[in-house]
Amino acid sequence: MAKILRKRPGKVRVWGSRPLIFIIISSASVVTLVVGGLIVGYMLLGLPDISGLQSYNPPMVTEVVDADHHPIAYWYKEKRWPVSLSQVPKRLIEAFLSAEDSRFYEHPGIDFIGVIRAIVKNVEAGEIVEGASTITQQVTRSLLLTPKRSWMRKIKEAILAWQIDAALTKNQILTIYLNQIYLGQGAYGVEAAARTYFAKHVGDLNLAECALLAGLPKAPSRYNPERHMNLAKRRQAYVLRQMVEGGYITPDEAEKARKAPIRLRSESLNPPPGSSYFLAEVKRELEEKYGKKRLLTGGFTIITTLKSDWQIRARDTVLKGIDNLCKRHPGDPGLKRSVQAALVAMDAKTGAVEALWSGGDFKKSQFDLATQGMMQPGSAFKPIVYTAALSKGLIAPNTIIVDEPISLPGSNPQTPWEPENFDRTYMGPVTVRKALADSRNIIAVKVAKMVGLPAIHNMARNMGIEVPLANNLSIALGSSAVPVIQMVRAYSTFPNLGKNAKPQFIQEIRNRKGEIIEQLRPVLHRAVDPVTAYQMIQLLKAVVQDGTGRYAKMLGIPVAGKTGTTDNYRGAWFIGFSPEVVTAVWVGRKGRKSLGRMETGGRVACPIWTSFMTITKENMTKQDFPIPQGVAFVPVNRQTGEIVLPTVDNNRTIIWEAMREDLLPPLHPSSGIFSLPSWLRRLNDFLFNRHHSPPWRSQ
Repeated sequence: MAKILRKRPGKVRVWGSRPLIFIIISSASVVTLVVGGLIVGYMLLGLPDISGLQSYNPPMVTEVVDADHHPIAYWYKEKRWPVSLSQVPKRLIEAFLSAEDSRFYEHPGIDFIGVIRAIVKNVEAGEIVEGASTITQQVTRSLLLTPKRSWMRKIKEAILAWQIDAALTKNQILTIYLNQIYLGQGAYGVEAAARTYFAKHVGDLNLAECALLAGLPKAPSRYNPERHMNLAKRRQAYVLRQMVEGGYITPDEAEKARKAPIRLRSESLNPPPGSSYFLAEVKRELEEKYGKKRLLTGGFTIITTLKSDWQIRARDTVLKGIDNLCKRHPGDPGLKRSVQAALVAMDAKTGAVEALWSGGDFKKSQFDLATQGMMQPGSAFKPIVYTAALSKGLIAPNTIIVDEPISLPGSNPQTPWEPENFDRTYMGPVTVRKALADSRNIIAVKVAKMVGLPAIHNMARNMGIEVPLANNLSIALGSSAVPVIQMVRAYSTFPNLGKNAKPQFIQEIRNRKGEIIEQLRPVLHRAVDPVTAYQMIQLLKAVVQDGTGRYAKMLGIPVAGKTGTTDNYRGAWFIGFSPEVVTAVWVGRKGRKSLGRMETGGRVACPIWTSFMTITKENMTKQDFPIPQGVAFVPVNRQTGEIVLPTVDNNRTIIWEAMREDLLPPLHPSSGIFSLPSWLRRLNDFLFNRHHSPPWRSQ
């Protein structure tokens, strides 16, 4: 039978007075040597300058918020929100002092007593169980020296700590430490740590949470509560014992804090869906202006123009519109995977982009359909052609043009260009109002030929379209691809009565002190005169009232707009506006494939636009489009384009000799198309001064 050998218990080592005296004398000698070394090192070593610590400005998070000041993004190199000492709870300060440097307010940056105590404890334990690095030394190590361990670095660290303690107050050093220290999970400083581990501001931490954070600097990864809660709790208990020993808290308070449950919850951002493309535009603009490094370290607050509720509405309406499209084509299984959409909503007066949907997954593709995509606008380009002709006095809303087959020179003499209307029918003589409302291609081509390509190109540039355009008459049918956001800018010319607004994504920029350094200032460019713009408003209102955009009529507020459909139904558009908001919707398909037969702008894009625009009604302040000076309202026969004169009965009631559907939008008295009699101008003034409303104004 095998014997069980038992290990004899080791003898307990008893320290006498002589070894202790030896340790004390040795420690004193070490301290003397260190001091001497510091003096020599100060004279011999090249040390970093500490003057920059007087104005401590560490890398800080740049916060991006929406128009209602809700955070939607954090950009940073180091995740840090510097706080003043007054913002830090007293218990947290006490916890850090207890755990890291109990004699912080007593030593001159180097704790010689702490060094001796650490030597004694390490000798007693037979291993290194305690260090003697002060808070000041940790600041020195973090800000002025490399992390590489060496005796030379230790000497430099001690010298610099001594210098810093002499140059700064203890509270200044502690403030730097609490904001500079790394506490794991990418968090630098106590405010970032409070947000990272507890989703709180540092001022809201309780004693248990303070002790937990104070235990992290020793080994942030080892004591990370998200990964090693047991180790973190043991370290927390150590900090609480040190706080009791230092007289900061009672044993009962320590026990209560030790038993308190730790609820970890990281601060989370909830940016509205699809806002990554919007944020990419903001970031690109700011990097060009301030540089990438400053943007990630400068601690800016960027107040954007994005309205989160509008962005959510954009996502919902676009996805619903796409779903409806796919339901209409169950035999096309690839449609759902390949359909794309873009939506841009902009404040007409300021150019503030309030919603932007580019679809897709930003992580998979950073290509922004709304700002970078080049899409043929189809008939949505026609208002630019008509605006050019109206501004030159070549046409008026009541001008009659014949809708008929035409043949024009093509790219070569043997191949003529013979444009067709969408329905391949011809209406004969029609007014400009009717032609635009029903989107007659032949009339648009005739108007383009009448006004000339150079005038159209100039008008497009003046209205904010920057991309090159085709140098042939197909431009009238929207053959040249244009980014969605540039079409939005072009259409802002109308509600602004002739001025287009440059799209802007940033409302305000503040520095780390909260001072405003930039504010949105509308960038407006005059493209046409107010009367021409107002004529176009009325023509585009007819598109909604009687034409291809009739679906938008159900919105129930004054709106105007234009549909667009490209060849073979490859793209569907609706661009429209209220007195205050301009919105464009485009729906297409990857690979320029067809959306499906009869999937026009009026059927696909207009319902999305209308559904989205319902959210803008809540913020409306204007009831209708403003009427500029120089506009006269007259009834016109739609068939002939002739002015229909009114009569007055014995009771002075105005009798209009025209039916509602025969009435046309306002005519420009100075256009040269007709001469408005002075009595009719006076009658018009009489009506508006008495707040009478002629019947065509309510259409």
